[in-house]
Amino acid sequence: MSEQNQNQGNCDNTYPPTDEYANADSTDLFADMFADFEPHNTTDGSYRGTMAKIKATELQYQAVFEQKLVEANSNLKRDRVRVSIKQTGNSLQLRATLPLKPGDSSLGKEKKQYDLSLGIPANLEGLKTAIEESYELGKLIARHTFQWNEKYLGIKSREKQEIKNIGELLDIFAEKYYQNRQQTITSQNTFANYLSVIKRNFPLRTLATKNNFEEIINSFQGNKKNELIAVTSVFIKTFNLGFTLDVTRDNVTPAHREIPDDDKIISAFDLFEKFALNRKNTNISDEIDTWEMWRWVYGMLATFGLRPRELFVEPDINWWISPQNIDHTWKVNKNTKTGYREVIPFVPEWIELFDLQNPKPLNILEKKVTKIASVQNINWMRRDISRWFRKVGIEFQPYDLRHACAIRAHLQGIPIKAAADNLGHTVDEHTKTYQRWFGIENRKKAFGEVISQKALIELQKNEILALRMENERLKLEVEKLKLSKNV
Repeated sequence: MSEQNQNQGNCDNTYPPTDEYANADSTDLFADMFADFEPHNTTDGSYRGTMAKIKATELQYQAVFEQKLVEANSNLKRDRVRVSIKQTGNSLQLRATLPLKPGDSSLGKEKKQYDLSLGIPANLEGLKTAIEESYELGKLIARHTFQWNEKYLGIKSREKQEIKNIGELLDIFAEKYYQNRQQTITSQNTFANYLSVIKRNFPLRTLATKNNFEEIINSFQGNKKNELIAVTSVFIKTFNLGFTLDVTRDNVTPAHREIPDDDKIISAFDLFEKFALNRKNTNISDEIDTWEMWRWVYGMLATFGLRPRELFVEPDINWWISPQNIDHTWKVNKNTKTGYREVIPFVPEWIELFDLQNPKPLNILEKKVTKIASVQNINWMRRDISRWFRKVGIEFQPYDLRHACAIRAHLQGIPIKAAADNLGHTVDEHTKTYQRWFGIENRKKAFGEVISQKALIELQKNEILALRMENERLKLEVEKLKLSKNV
Protein backbone atom coordinates (compact mmCIF):
# COMPACT_ATOMS: atom_id res chain seq x y z
CA MET A 1 0.00 0.00 0.00
CA SER A 2 1.34 3.48 -0.90
CA GLU A 3 2.13 6.07 1.75
CA GLN A 4 -0.69 8.24 0.49
CA ASN A 5 -3.26 5.45 0.87
CA GLN A 6 -1.95 4.56 4.35
CA ASN A 7 -2.28 8.16 5.51
CA GLN A 8 -5.85 8.41 4.22
CA GLY A 9 -6.99 6.07 6.98
CA ASN A 10 -5.74 8.47 9.70
CA CYS A 11 -7.82 11.49 8.74
CA ASP A 12 -10.99 12.74 10.37
CA ASN A 13 -14.46 12.33 8.89
CA THR A 14 -15.17 15.98 8.13
CA TYR A 15 -14.42 15.61 4.42
CA PRO A 16 -17.64 15.80 2.40
CA PRO A 17 -19.03 12.63 0.80
CA THR A 18 -18.08 11.76 -2.75
CA ASP A 19 -20.30 13.51 -5.27
CA GLU A 20 -22.68 11.38 -7.31
CA TYR A 21 -20.63 12.15 -10.41
CA ALA A 22 -17.70 10.19 -9.08
CA ASN A 23 -19.58 6.91 -8.95
CA ALA A 24 -22.09 7.38 -11.72
CA ASP A 25 -21.80 5.30 -14.82
CA SER A 26 -20.81 7.56 -17.69
CA THR A 27 -23.30 5.96 -20.05
CA ASP A 28 -26.19 6.82 -17.70
CA LEU A 29 -24.69 10.14 -16.70
CA PHE A 30 -24.62 11.54 -20.21
CA ALA A 31 -27.30 9.36 -21.85
CA ASP A 32 -29.50 12.38 -22.59
CA MET A 33 -26.73 14.17 -24.44
CA PHE A 34 -28.64 14.15 -27.73
CA ALA A 35 -32.14 13.67 -26.28
CA ASP A 36 -33.63 16.82 -27.82
CA PHE A 37 -31.12 17.19 -30.63
CA GLU A 38 -32.17 16.98 -34.26
CA PRO A 39 -29.45 18.39 -36.54
CA HIS A 40 -30.72 20.39 -39.49
CA ASN A 41 -30.79 18.08 -42.49
CA THR A 42 -28.34 20.14 -44.52
CA THR A 43 -26.58 17.05 -45.77
CA ASP A 44 -27.32 16.02 -49.33
CA GLY A 45 -24.81 13.25 -49.86
CA SER A 46 -22.13 15.71 -50.90
CA TYR A 47 -18.93 16.22 -48.92
CA ARG A 48 -20.00 19.71 -47.88
CA GLY A 49 -23.46 18.55 -46.86
CA THR A 50 -22.12 15.68 -44.79
CA MET A 51 -19.56 17.94 -43.11
CA ALA A 52 -22.31 20.44 -42.27
CA LYS A 53 -24.30 17.78 -40.43
CA ILE A 54 -21.19 16.48 -38.65
CA LYS A 55 -20.37 20.04 -37.61
CA ALA A 56 -23.88 20.54 -36.22
CA THR A 57 -23.55 17.35 -34.18
CA GLU A 58 -20.12 18.38 -32.89
CA LEU A 59 -21.46 21.79 -31.83
CA GLN A 60 -24.28 20.09 -29.92
CA TYR A 61 -21.79 17.77 -28.26
CA GLN A 62 -19.52 20.67 -27.31
CA ALA A 63 -22.44 22.61 -25.85
CA VAL A 64 -23.43 19.64 -23.69
CA PHE A 65 -19.81 19.04 -22.69
CA GLU A 66 -19.34 22.66 -21.60
CA GLN A 67 -22.57 22.50 -19.61
CA LYS A 68 -21.46 19.29 -17.85
CA LEU A 69 -18.05 20.84 -17.13
CA VAL A 70 -19.71 23.83 -15.45
CA GLU A 71 -21.95 21.48 -13.46
CA ALA A 72 -18.97 19.37 -12.39
CA ASN A 73 -17.06 22.40 -11.09
CA SER A 74 -20.18 23.66 -9.29
CA ASN A 75 -20.54 20.30 -7.57
CA LEU A 76 -16.86 20.26 -6.58
CA LYS A 77 -17.25 23.74 -5.09
CA ARG A 78 -20.47 22.73 -3.32
CA ASP A 79 -18.68 19.76 -1.75
CA ARG A 80 -15.80 22.03 -0.66
CA VAL A 81 -13.31 20.14 -2.82
CA ARG A 82 -10.34 22.40 -3.41
CA VAL A 83 -9.87 21.22 -7.00
CA SER A 84 -11.40 22.43 -10.26
CA ILE A 85 -11.39 21.07 -13.79
CA LYS A 86 -10.32 23.14 -16.80
CA GLN A 87 -10.13 22.43 -20.50
CA THR A 88 -6.94 23.15 -22.40
CA GLY A 89 -7.23 22.28 -26.07
CA ASN A 90 -8.20 18.63 -26.37
CA SER A 91 -7.29 17.78 -22.76
CA LEU A 92 -8.69 18.24 -19.27
CA GLN A 93 -6.50 19.37 -16.40
CA LEU A 94 -7.01 19.51 -12.64
CA ARG A 95 -6.32 22.90 -11.09
CA ALA A 96 -5.35 23.01 -7.40
CA THR A 97 -3.09 24.81 -4.95
CA LEU A 98 -0.42 22.30 -3.93
CA PRO A 99 2.95 22.11 -2.15
CA LEU A 100 5.77 23.21 -4.41
CA LYS A 101 6.80 20.71 -7.05
CA PRO A 102 10.30 19.26 -6.58
CA GLY A 103 12.81 21.69 -8.05
CA ASP A 104 10.30 24.55 -8.10
CA SER A 105 11.18 27.69 -6.14
CA SER A 106 8.62 30.44 -5.77
CA LEU A 107 10.21 33.19 -3.64
CA GLY A 108 9.87 31.38 -0.35
CA LYS A 109 6.26 30.30 -0.85
CA GLU A 110 5.30 26.86 0.35
CA LYS A 111 2.39 26.37 -2.06
CA LYS A 112 1.49 27.31 -5.60
CA GLN A 113 -1.43 26.84 -8.03
CA TYR A 114 -0.75 24.09 -10.56
CA ASP A 115 -2.59 22.68 -13.57
CA LEU A 116 -2.08 18.93 -13.52
CA SER A 117 -2.12 17.07 -16.83
CA LEU A 118 -3.09 13.46 -16.31
CA GLY A 119 -3.63 12.61 -19.97
CA ILE A 120 -7.41 13.00 -19.73
CA PRO A 121 -9.16 13.75 -23.06
CA ALA A 122 -11.65 16.60 -23.26
CA ASN A 123 -14.76 14.54 -23.87
CA LEU A 124 -17.64 13.31 -21.73
CA GLU A 125 -15.93 10.05 -20.84
CA GLY A 126 -12.81 12.00 -19.92
CA LEU A 127 -14.89 14.37 -17.80
CA LYS A 128 -16.11 11.43 -15.73
CA THR A 129 -12.48 10.43 -15.14
CA ALA A 130 -11.53 14.03 -14.28
CA ILE A 131 -14.35 14.23 -11.72
CA GLU A 132 -13.18 11.01 -10.05
CA GLU A 133 -9.59 12.23 -10.00
CA SER A 134 -10.66 15.61 -8.57
CA TYR A 135 -12.32 13.96 -5.58
CA GLU A 136 -9.31 11.72 -5.08
CA LEU A 137 -6.93 14.68 -5.19
CA GLY A 138 -9.28 16.70 -2.99
CA LYS A 139 -9.08 14.04 -0.29
CA LEU A 140 -5.29 14.15 -0.32
CA ILE A 141 -5.32 17.95 -0.03
CA ALA A 142 -7.89 17.93 2.80
CA ARG A 143 -5.88 15.32 4.72
CA HIS A 144 -2.55 17.08 4.04
CA THR A 145 -1.18 13.85 2.57
CA PHE A 146 -0.55 14.98 -1.02
CA GLN A 147 2.85 14.05 -2.42
CA TRP A 148 4.29 14.61 -5.86
CA ASN A 149 4.60 11.22 -7.55
CA GLU A 150 4.85 9.96 -11.14
CA LYS A 151 1.13 10.33 -11.64
CA TYR A 152 0.92 13.99 -10.71
CA LEU A 153 4.26 14.82 -12.29
CA GLY A 154 2.80 13.48 -15.54
CA ILE A 155 5.45 10.81 -16.11
CA LYS A 156 2.99 7.96 -16.61
CA SER A 157 0.80 10.16 -18.81
CA ARG A 158 3.75 10.86 -21.11
CA GLU A 159 4.55 7.16 -21.29
CA LYS A 160 1.02 6.46 -22.48
CA GLN A 161 1.51 8.78 -25.43
CA GLU A 162 3.65 6.26 -27.28
CA ILE A 163 2.75 5.92 -30.95
CA LYS A 164 0.38 3.03 -31.66
CA ASN A 165 -0.07 1.22 -34.93
CA ILE A 166 -3.28 1.59 -36.95
CA GLY A 167 -4.54 -1.87 -35.98
CA GLU A 168 -4.32 -1.06 -32.26
CA LEU A 169 -6.31 2.12 -32.79
CA LEU A 170 -8.92 0.31 -34.88
CA ASP A 171 -9.62 -1.98 -31.92
CA ILE A 172 -11.04 1.00 -30.00
CA PHE A 173 -12.16 3.11 -32.97
CA ALA A 174 -15.88 2.50 -32.42
CA GLU A 175 -15.64 3.31 -28.71
CA LYS A 176 -13.85 6.59 -29.39
CA TYR A 177 -15.99 7.51 -32.40
CA TYR A 178 -19.29 7.28 -30.52
CA GLN A 179 -18.11 9.19 -27.47
CA ASN A 180 -19.37 12.37 -29.09
CA ARG A 181 -21.83 11.11 -31.69
CA GLN A 182 -25.33 9.70 -31.78
CA GLN A 183 -25.66 6.04 -32.67
CA THR A 184 -28.22 6.10 -35.48
CA ILE A 185 -28.63 4.05 -38.63
CA THR A 186 -26.97 6.87 -40.55
CA SER A 187 -23.98 7.23 -38.20
CA GLN A 188 -23.52 3.46 -38.03
CA ASN A 189 -23.43 3.29 -41.81
CA THR A 190 -20.94 6.16 -41.94
CA PHE A 191 -18.71 4.49 -39.36
CA ALA A 192 -18.89 1.13 -41.16
CA ASN A 193 -17.67 2.88 -44.31
CA TYR A 194 -14.81 4.59 -42.44
CA LEU A 195 -13.74 1.28 -40.91
CA SER A 196 -13.86 -0.50 -44.26
CA VAL A 197 -11.82 2.22 -46.02
CA ILE A 198 -9.07 2.16 -43.38
CA LYS A 199 -8.85 -1.64 -43.27
CA ARG A 200 -8.67 -1.90 -47.07
CA ASN A 201 -6.01 0.74 -47.62
CA PHE A 202 -3.74 0.95 -44.56
CA PRO A 203 -1.55 -1.94 -43.33
CA LEU A 204 -2.68 -2.52 -39.74
CA ARG A 205 0.88 -2.80 -38.41
CA THR A 206 1.79 0.64 -39.79
CA LEU A 207 2.43 3.25 -37.09
CA ALA A 208 -0.21 6.00 -36.99
CA THR A 209 2.15 8.85 -37.89
CA LYS A 210 1.68 11.87 -40.12
CA ASN A 211 4.33 10.73 -42.62
CA ASN A 212 2.91 7.20 -42.89
CA PHE A 213 -0.62 8.43 -43.53
CA GLU A 214 0.49 10.98 -46.11
CA GLU A 215 2.75 8.52 -47.95
CA ILE A 216 -0.08 6.02 -48.39
CA ILE A 217 -2.66 8.66 -49.34
CA ASN A 218 -0.36 10.20 -51.97
CA SER A 219 0.09 6.78 -53.58
CA PHE A 220 -3.51 7.07 -54.85
CA GLN A 221 -5.20 9.47 -57.24
CA GLY A 222 -8.64 10.84 -57.97
CA ASN A 223 -11.72 9.83 -55.99
CA LYS A 224 -9.77 7.17 -54.10
CA LYS A 225 -7.28 9.72 -52.81
CA ASN A 226 -10.05 12.17 -51.87
CA GLU A 227 -11.91 9.46 -49.97
CA LEU A 228 -8.77 8.54 -48.03
CA ILE A 229 -8.15 12.19 -47.12
CA ALA A 230 -11.68 12.57 -45.73
CA VAL A 231 -11.69 9.27 -43.79
CA THR A 232 -8.16 9.64 -42.43
CA SER A 233 -8.92 13.17 -41.22
CA VAL A 234 -11.82 11.79 -39.18
CA PHE A 235 -9.58 9.01 -37.83
CA ILE A 236 -6.87 11.49 -36.77
CA LYS A 237 -9.40 13.80 -35.11
CA THR A 238 -11.12 10.93 -33.28
CA PHE A 239 -7.87 9.91 -31.58
CA ASN A 240 -6.47 13.44 -31.15
CA LEU A 241 -3.24 12.33 -32.80
CA GLY A 242 -1.91 15.88 -32.73
CA PHE A 243 -1.39 16.59 -36.44
CA THR A 244 -3.27 17.39 -39.62
CA LEU A 245 -2.68 16.10 -43.11
CA ASP A 246 -0.68 18.18 -45.61
CA VAL A 247 -2.18 16.65 -48.72
CA THR A 248 -4.20 18.17 -51.55
CA ARG A 249 -7.50 16.82 -52.85
CA ASP A 250 -7.56 15.94 -56.56
CA ASN A 251 -9.96 17.67 -58.94
CA VAL A 252 -12.02 14.85 -60.39
CA THR A 253 -14.24 15.02 -63.46
CA PRO A 254 -17.15 12.61 -62.98
CA ALA A 255 -17.49 9.81 -65.50
CA HIS A 256 -20.11 10.34 -68.19
CA ARG A 257 -23.62 9.04 -67.45
CA GLU A 258 -26.19 8.17 -70.08
CA ILE A 259 -29.45 8.96 -68.30
CA PRO A 260 -32.40 6.87 -69.56
CA ASP A 261 -35.42 8.62 -71.03
CA ASP A 262 -38.99 7.75 -70.07
CA ASP A 263 -39.48 5.23 -72.87
CA LYS A 264 -36.34 3.33 -71.85
CA ILE A 265 -37.38 3.36 -68.19
CA ILE A 266 -40.83 1.96 -68.97
CA SER A 267 -39.51 -0.78 -71.25
CA ALA A 268 -36.88 -1.83 -68.68
CA PHE A 269 -39.63 -2.44 -66.12
CA ASP A 270 -40.81 -5.49 -68.13
CA LEU A 271 -37.35 -7.10 -68.02
CA PHE A 272 -37.97 -8.37 -64.49
CA GLU A 273 -40.93 -10.52 -65.50
CA LYS A 274 -39.15 -11.78 -68.63
CA PHE A 275 -36.21 -12.82 -66.49
CA ALA A 276 -38.47 -14.57 -63.99
CA LEU A 277 -40.27 -16.52 -66.74
CA ASN A 278 -36.99 -17.64 -68.31
CA ARG A 279 -35.60 -18.64 -64.94
CA LYS A 280 -38.63 -20.77 -64.13
CA ASN A 281 -38.30 -22.48 -67.48
CA THR A 282 -34.72 -23.42 -66.62
CA ASN A 283 -35.68 -24.73 -63.17
CA ILE A 284 -33.57 -22.18 -61.30
CA SER A 285 -35.30 -21.85 -57.94
CA ASP A 286 -33.21 -19.15 -56.25
CA GLU A 287 -35.60 -16.53 -54.83
CA ILE A 288 -38.35 -17.31 -57.33
CA ASP A 289 -40.81 -14.73 -56.03
CA THR A 290 -38.53 -11.91 -54.92
CA TRP A 291 -38.26 -10.55 -58.46
CA GLU A 292 -41.64 -8.90 -57.89
CA MET A 293 -40.30 -6.97 -54.92
CA TRP A 294 -37.19 -5.89 -56.86
CA ARG A 295 -39.41 -4.83 -59.78
CA TRP A 296 -41.45 -2.78 -57.28
CA VAL A 297 -38.20 -1.22 -56.02
CA TYR A 298 -37.30 -0.33 -59.60
CA GLY A 299 -40.69 1.32 -60.13
CA MET A 300 -40.43 3.33 -56.90
CA LEU A 301 -36.93 4.57 -57.76
CA ALA A 302 -38.14 5.61 -61.20
CA THR A 303 -41.30 7.32 -59.96
CA PHE A 304 -39.99 9.11 -56.88
CA GLY A 305 -36.24 9.55 -57.52
CA LEU A 306 -35.46 8.00 -54.12
CA ARG A 307 -32.10 6.88 -52.85
CA PRO A 308 -32.24 3.05 -52.70
CA ARG A 309 -31.68 3.07 -48.94
CA GLU A 310 -34.81 5.21 -48.48
CA LEU A 311 -36.98 2.24 -49.40
CA PHE A 312 -35.49 -0.11 -46.81
CA VAL A 313 -35.00 1.95 -43.64
CA GLU A 314 -38.23 1.41 -41.68
CA PRO A 315 -40.55 1.90 -44.68
CA ASP A 316 -43.99 3.26 -43.78
CA ILE A 317 -45.96 0.73 -45.84
CA ASN A 318 -49.21 1.45 -43.98
CA TRP A 319 -49.09 5.09 -45.07
CA TRP A 320 -48.19 4.14 -48.63
CA ILE A 321 -51.36 2.04 -49.05
CA SER A 322 -53.56 4.19 -46.81
CA PRO A 323 -56.77 5.70 -48.34
CA GLN A 324 -55.77 8.96 -46.63
CA ASN A 325 -52.66 9.12 -48.81
CA ILE A 326 -54.54 10.86 -51.58
CA ASP A 327 -51.38 12.46 -53.05
CA HIS A 328 -49.55 9.10 -53.16
CA THR A 329 -46.54 10.36 -51.22
CA TRP A 330 -43.75 8.17 -49.85
CA LYS A 331 -42.53 8.94 -46.33
CA VAL A 332 -38.75 8.68 -45.96
CA ASN A 333 -37.69 7.64 -42.46
CA LYS A 334 -35.87 10.15 -40.25
CA ASN A 335 -32.93 7.73 -39.80
CA THR A 336 -31.84 8.02 -43.43
CA LYS A 337 -29.02 10.21 -44.75
CA THR A 338 -30.98 13.47 -45.07
CA GLY A 339 -33.68 12.78 -42.48
CA TYR A 340 -37.45 12.69 -42.79
CA ARG A 341 -39.25 14.02 -45.82
CA GLU A 342 -42.47 13.28 -47.68
CA VAL A 343 -41.80 12.69 -51.36
CA ILE A 344 -44.23 13.58 -54.13
CA PRO A 345 -44.16 11.34 -57.25
CA PHE A 346 -42.47 12.95 -60.23
CA VAL A 347 -44.59 10.80 -62.56
CA PRO A 348 -47.90 10.06 -60.76
CA GLU A 349 -49.27 7.93 -63.61
CA TRP A 350 -46.43 5.43 -63.15
CA ILE A 351 -47.90 4.41 -59.78
CA GLU A 352 -50.72 2.68 -61.64
CA LEU A 353 -48.62 1.68 -64.65
CA PHE A 354 -46.05 -0.08 -62.44
CA ASP A 355 -48.72 -1.34 -60.00
CA LEU A 356 -46.76 0.11 -57.09
CA GLN A 357 -49.52 -0.47 -54.51
CA ASN A 358 -49.81 -4.17 -55.25
CA PRO A 359 -49.81 -5.94 -51.83
CA LYS A 360 -47.68 -8.92 -52.94
CA PRO A 361 -44.31 -7.13 -53.38
CA LEU A 362 -45.10 -4.99 -50.34
CA ASN A 363 -45.55 -8.12 -48.23
CA ILE A 364 -42.19 -9.46 -49.44
CA LEU A 365 -40.57 -6.10 -48.62
CA GLU A 366 -42.11 -6.10 -45.14
CA LYS A 367 -40.75 -9.60 -44.41
CA LYS A 368 -37.29 -8.62 -45.59
CA VAL A 369 -37.02 -5.39 -43.59
CA THR A 370 -38.19 -7.12 -40.39
CA LYS A 371 -35.04 -9.27 -40.65
CA ILE A 372 -32.77 -6.22 -40.79
CA ALA A 373 -30.56 -6.41 -37.71
CA SER A 374 -27.83 -3.98 -38.65
CA VAL A 375 -26.71 -1.34 -41.07
CA GLN A 376 -24.81 -4.07 -42.92
CA ASN A 377 -28.13 -5.73 -43.81
CA ILE A 378 -29.35 -2.51 -45.38
CA ASN A 379 -26.13 -2.22 -47.37
CA TRP A 380 -26.60 -5.76 -48.65
CA MET A 381 -30.11 -4.92 -49.84
CA ARG A 382 -28.85 -1.76 -51.50
CA ARG A 383 -26.18 -3.75 -53.33
CA ASP A 384 -28.80 -6.34 -54.30
CA ILE A 385 -30.59 -3.68 -56.37
CA SER A 386 -27.53 -3.23 -58.59
CA ARG A 387 -27.16 -7.00 -58.78
CA TRP A 388 -30.77 -7.37 -59.97
CA PHE A 389 -30.32 -4.62 -62.56
CA ARG A 390 -27.44 -6.60 -64.06
CA LYS A 391 -29.28 -9.90 -63.67
CA VAL A 392 -32.35 -8.85 -65.68
CA GLY A 393 -30.32 -6.95 -68.29
CA ILE A 394 -30.93 -3.28 -67.42
CA GLU A 395 -28.19 -1.21 -69.03
CA PHE A 396 -28.17 1.70 -66.60
CA GLN A 397 -27.56 2.06 -62.84
CA PRO A 398 -30.15 2.44 -60.04
CA TYR A 399 -28.98 5.97 -59.27
CA ASP A 400 -29.55 6.96 -62.90
CA LEU A 401 -33.28 6.83 -62.14
CA ARG A 402 -32.73 9.53 -59.51
CA HIS A 403 -30.80 11.65 -62.00
CA ALA A 404 -33.63 11.14 -64.49
CA CYS A 405 -36.13 12.57 -61.99
CA ALA A 406 -33.98 15.67 -61.49
CA ILE A 407 -33.82 16.22 -65.25
CA ARG A 408 -37.52 15.46 -65.70
CA ALA A 409 -38.42 18.00 -63.01
CA HIS A 410 -36.62 20.70 -64.97
CA LEU A 411 -38.41 19.73 -68.19
CA GLN A 412 -41.71 19.73 -66.30
CA GLY A 413 -41.07 23.31 -65.19
CA ILE A 414 -40.97 22.42 -61.48
CA PRO A 415 -39.10 25.16 -59.56
CA ILE A 416 -35.55 24.06 -58.63
CA LYS A 417 -36.15 24.53 -54.88
CA ALA A 418 -39.25 22.32 -54.95
CA ALA A 419 -37.48 19.63 -57.00
CA ALA A 420 -34.40 19.72 -54.74
CA ASP A 421 -36.52 19.42 -51.58
CA ASN A 422 -38.41 16.50 -53.09
CA LEU A 423 -35.16 14.69 -53.88
CA GLY A 424 -33.72 15.49 -50.46
CA HIS A 425 -30.68 17.56 -51.36
CA THR A 426 -29.70 21.22 -51.63
CA VAL A 427 -30.37 23.49 -54.59
CA ASP A 428 -26.61 23.71 -55.14
CA GLU A 429 -26.27 19.93 -55.28
CA HIS A 430 -29.32 19.70 -57.53
CA THR A 431 -27.85 22.14 -60.03
CA LYS A 432 -24.21 21.07 -59.85
CA THR A 433 -24.42 17.29 -59.68
CA TYR A 434 -27.73 16.15 -61.11
CA GLN A 435 -28.31 18.55 -63.98
CA ARG A 436 -24.75 17.90 -65.15
CA TRP A 437 -26.25 14.98 -67.03
CA PHE A 438 -28.85 17.07 -68.82
CA GLY A 439 -27.51 16.02 -72.22
CA ILE A 440 -28.08 17.26 -75.76
CA GLU A 441 -31.40 15.45 -76.23
CA ASN A 442 -32.85 16.98 -73.08
CA ARG A 443 -31.55 20.39 -74.12
CA LYS A 444 -33.35 19.93 -77.43
CA LYS A 445 -36.53 19.08 -75.53
CA ALA A 446 -36.15 22.12 -73.28
CA PHE A 447 -35.50 24.44 -76.22
CA GLY A 448 -38.33 22.82 -78.14
CA GLU A 449 -40.71 23.34 -75.24
CA VAL A 450 -39.74 27.01 -74.91
CA ILE A 451 -39.98 27.62 -78.65
CA SER A 452 -43.34 25.82 -78.79
CA GLN A 453 -44.62 27.84 -75.86
CA LYS A 454 -43.45 31.07 -77.49
CA ALA A 455 -45.10 30.07 -80.75
CA LEU A 456 -48.29 29.24 -78.87
CA ILE A 457 -48.17 32.58 -77.08
CA GLU A 458 -47.68 34.43 -80.38
CA LEU A 459 -50.58 32.50 -81.87
CA GLN A 460 -52.76 33.34 -78.90
CA LYS A 461 -51.75 37.00 -79.15
CA ASN A 462 -52.71 37.06 -82.82
CA GLU A 463 -56.02 35.38 -82.04
CA ILE A 464 -56.73 37.88 -79.27
CA LEU A 465 -55.88 40.77 -81.62
CA ALA A 466 -58.16 39.35 -84.30
CA LEU A 467 -60.99 38.96 -81.78
CA ARG A 468 -60.51 42.52 -80.60
CA MET A 469 -60.66 43.78 -84.21
CA GLU A 470 -63.77 41.71 -84.84
CA ASN A 471 -65.31 43.10 -81.65
CA GLU A 472 -64.61 46.66 -82.77
CA ARG A 473 -66.11 45.91 -86.19
CA LEU A 474 -69.26 44.51 -84.58
CA LYS A 475 -69.54 47.56 -82.31
CA LEU A 476 -69.35 49.78 -85.39
CA GLU A 477 -72.08 47.74 -87.13
CA VAL A 478 -74.32 48.13 -84.08
CA GLU A 479 -73.84 51.89 -84.08
CA LYS A 480 -74.70 52.02 -87.77
CA LEU A 481 -77.91 50.08 -87.16
CA LYS A 482 -78.92 52.42 -84.36
CA LEU A 483 -78.36 55.47 -86.57
CA SER A 484 -80.36 53.97 -89.47
CA LYS A 485 -83.33 53.28 -87.18
CA ASN A 486 -83.32 56.86 -85.84
CA VAL A 487 -83.45 58.24 -89.38
